[in-house]
Amino acid sequence: MIYIGDAEKTGNSARSGVKPGSEPSRRFCVAPMMDWTTPHFRYLARILSRRALLYTEMVTTGALIHGDAGRFLRYHPSEHPLALQLGGSDPKELAYCARLAEQHGYDEVNLNVGCPSDRVQNNLIGACLMAHPGRVAECVAAMRESTDLPVTVKHRIGINGRDSWDALCEFMETVAAAGCRTFIVHARIAILEGLSPKENREIPPLKYDWVYRLKARYPHLEIVINGGIRSLAECHEHLHHTDGVMVGREAYQNPWLLASVDPELFDDPAPMASRQDALRAMFPFIEAELARGVPLNHMTRHLLGLFHGVPGGRQFRRHLSEHAHRPGAGLATLETALAKVHTDGTRAPVSA
Repeated sequence: MIYIGDAEKTGNSARSGVKPGSEPSRRFCVAPMMDWTTPHFRYLARILSRRALLYTEMVTTGALIHGDAGRFLRYHPSEHPLALQLGGSDPKELAYCARLAEQHGYDEVNLNVGCPSDRVQNNLIGACLMAHPGRVAECVAAMRESTDLPVTVKHRIGINGRDSWDALCEFMETVAAAGCRTFIVHARIAILEGLSPKENREIPPLKYDWVYRLKARYPHLEIVINGGIRSLAECHEHLHHTDGVMVGREAYQNPWLLASVDPELFDDPAPMASRQDALRAMFPFIEAELARGVPLNHMTRHLLGLFHGVPGGRQFRRHLSEHAHRPGAGLATLETALAKVHTDGTRAPVSA
């Protein structure tokens, strides 16, 4: 099994999902999520959709500069098209890491200006940067100077104390002037004091109309909407007003949603006919990871939602939760869990 990042830098030849000089489609994206959008989940996501643009977990510039960059940048070639999300606020460090992204064959590099966690705020990372649009613009300019990859920004519609429409427009215009043309907009403000990251995903109200207004005001910019999207029907509605949609928790907790993305949003055939087929398509990858010494439960925790809402799905999850962590757990453990799932109701939807 070949992985990018294990040994040598690959150069642009690794960008098998996107033609040189072109950009990936952002019509449908799977959001970057800490501890969730790992290579193991992304492999499953790619099995279910060939067209979705996948994002890594956020990787900080400090982790790449002072840590094991190869480990943080590692991915399977089948994951393309794939974007690397960076967390940082130092233009020189971000420029260096953007070059690393290109050298390792990523298709896009994205700057996180939306994470509300106090752990990253202390390092001037994430949503707190919305108070510093000039700094974000400097970072974008430095990154664009250092790489030929598209440089994008993911952000909120504001933060507490800076949550007006005028402040949002100032942010957009300042960053766009530095050359950014793609903005992924979470349609909530971030409250930087008093709320946990989970509460910041739920308590501030969604203002989808603000994202629609951004696209109407800046038609020359690519606007991708994010936040609370739970179905492809909602995706279709948002696509009447924006250029793309980004789905996060729903794609992770109910990944079979991704099986409908290609036929419904791209008029392409669904890659997998059933959830069982999708899981079995994971087996060679899982077997290779086991051979590398990766414990089974490190992978199966990302598969627990695959049979969400299906008869036997609860028993599938219970068996993996109780057995996948045990010494020697392997494909036989998965086979036993799979046998607990009923086969009806798992066919992939087809486009009309």
